[in-house]
Amino acid sequence: MTVTRRSRTAPNERELRLWRVGRALALSFCVAVLVAGCIFLGLVYLLDFKEVDNTQKLDAKTLFDMVKLSFGVVAGAGALVALVVAYRRQRVDEAGAHREATRLHTERFSQAVDKLGSDSPAVRLGGVHALAGLADDAPDDDLRQTCIDVLCAYLRLPFSPDPGNLPSLPDGTPPPEERRDAHQEKRNRYGALREVRHTILRLIGDHYRIPTGIHRSWQGCNLDLTGVTIDGHMSFEGARFSGGTVRFGGAEFSGGIVRFDGAEFSGGIVSFGGAKFSGSNVSYVGVRFSGGTVRFGGAEFSGGSVSFDDAVFSGGDVRFSDAAFTGAIVSFGGAKFSGSNVSYFGAKFSGGNVSFSSGEFSRGLVSFSSAEFSHGVVSFSSAEFSGSTVRFNTSTGPVPTGLLEAVGTPAPAEILLRPDWLPTAL
Repeated sequence: MTVTRRSRTAPNERELRLWRVGRALALSFCVAVLVAGCIFLGLVYLLDFKEVDNTQKLDAKTLFDMVKLSFGVVAGAGALVALVVAYRRQRVDEAGAHREATRLHTERFSQAVDKLGSDSPAVRLGGVHALAGLADDAPDDDLRQTCIDVLCAYLRLPFSPDPGNLPSLPDGTPPPEERRDAHQEKRNRYGALREVRHTILRLIGDHYRIPTGIHRSWQGCNLDLTGVTIDGHMSFEGARFSGGTVRFGGAEFSGGIVRFDGAEFSGGIVSFGGAKFSGSNVSYVGVRFSGGTVRFGGAEFSGGSVSFDDAVFSGGDVRFSDAAFTGAIVSFGGAKFSGSNVSYFGAKFSGGNVSFSSGEFSRGLVSFSSAEFSHGVVSFSSAEFSGSTVRFNTSTGPVPTGLLEAVGTPAPAEILLRPDWLPTAL
């Protein structure tokens, strides 16, 4: 599912809906007369005038005051006309400035995209920085989103793997020099293009850490990294995911370090569905899940380490449904489940080490329904269950380490265990 942001109306679009001058002036006069009348009646009420004396004759002073009042009314009407005209001129000028800014942005955008398609990695790198700068300077959010979409699309392009070292000939002799030179050139090009990709990942992380409200912040924009190979360092420390859609679905974390430490997921949709954690160190230490939907459904944790230590699940939905924990070290140590709906429905714990040690289950719903505990180590040692509804009743396999000791005897009504796990059945 995609969250589509409503495009904001550009100034030049508002200009097309400006009223005709005559209608604008007529409305302005009516409003001015109405306001003047209200003020006059208010003054009469406040000064407590009882009646108007109509027995006095018109003298020279009164006539002169009426003439001054007439000129004042005419001058006020002229000022009102000038104000309406000046306002319309300002709106037209703003629309023209926006069109000019958009035209310049489009020209720079075309040049930057051309650089991304260059055969030279150095030129591509220049195009990456140019697009990031254009996103920062974009006159509206739609143009900023376009720049981000292009950078994400570049990351989703097929990426040739590292050619590795050139093997020796079957008889053990080194390959010819020209072949070695060609292979070395291929490796150099691979390294340069890899640097371009890593630069995009770094820039994305940097901009998502900038607080909302600063013009260089990309928070709230859609980010699509579906199927991207993330094999370098990327940091979202302290970032706030409070709107838009961020996709890591099918992405492969196969090297380097990716940090979400202290990030807050409070709105929108963030998807890691089908992502492969096969070699990176991915850290969600202290992250707060307080709203929106965060999906790890179908993710594969097969290598490296993934840490949710001290994470706070206090709102929204967090889904690990059908995730496969087959070889990675995954830790939820000290995590607090105090309000979110967290689902491990159908998750497979068949290898590696998954720890919920010292976790606090105090509110909300945590479901391990239909989860499979078959191999590896899943530990709930020193976990605290004090109010959260936790379901294990339809899971399969042996009881996780330390679970019964943490739950206590008898098990609270909100902790649903398989009957054959209960101490009385052992």
